[in-house]
Amino acid sequence: MKAFTGIMLIITTFFSGFASQIDFIVNPAKYNAIILDISSLPAPVEEPVKDDYIELSEVKMHYLVYGTGEKAVILVHGNGGSANSLKEAAQYLANDYTVYLPESRCHGKSSDPGVISYDLMAGDLNEFIEALDIDKPIIIGHSDGAINAITLAALYPDAAGAIIACGANSNPGTFKPYFPLGVRIANMFKPDKLNDMMLELPDFTPGFLSKVTCPAYIVSGQFDIMWLSDTVYIHENIKGSDMAVIKGADHSSYMSHDGRQTYVLAKNWLDEKGLA
Repeated sequence: MKAFTGIMLIITTFFSGFASQIDFIVNPAKYNAIILDISSLPAPVEEPVKDDYIELSEVKMHYLVYGTGEKAVILVHGNGGSANSLKEAAQYLANDYTVYLPESRCHGKSSDPGVISYDLMAGDLNEFIEALDIDKPIIIGHSDGAINAITLAALYPDAAGAIIACGANSNPGTFKPYFPLGVRIANMFKPDKLNDMMLELPDFTPGFLSKVTCPAYIVSGQFDIMWLSDTVYIHENIKGSDMAVIKGADHSSYMSHDGRQTYVLAKNWLDEKGLA
């Protein structure tokens, strides 16, 4: 019975994914399909200007800072990541902005208070912004970092000047089936509260998403780990938000795997919106 269920899962995922890609190819305007041009870029800034810790109410948070630009950008890494995950993106963005790379609770060199959720991490991020007196930063989040960005904007509407949420899912049920299956298998061998969080959270209802009032850019890759319909759902429920799906990209190829694309994605949108 388990073998039959597994086979049906594979077949269902394949045909659903095929149908989704056909829709993307036939209706690119529906997803605002884009290609990121990285042919002309500034040289990356090699070294951070700061490598430090800050004591928050529940977390001793480690962070890096790149650049000295007038406008602040905060890059928020994904589940299991660290400041190094988005280091290359920071190095390019540092040509135009002051870029902060905080490490979330239970990640990197930041402390582990024993509990984690997206609400808690959004609270930490809000404290980080207040403690360092960062004025209306642009929050660019990848994966869980994108969920954190959306959660921050909803729960702390005065914190961010804008958010760019790359690869966020609205709830665990919108993952393509292979992804949570892999997480559950990993948890069988090595239980991890970070995995538990991904399997249980978030729960972005239309009402919750409607609380996001700052400018928002909802982004995913053509071959992302969640269905593209979920990217559309998040975009449609954040009033006034923009959306893009990057052609040929997967969940991480344009973020933690290639900071050049992150730079182009962010710079193009921020310039277009007059936000930085």
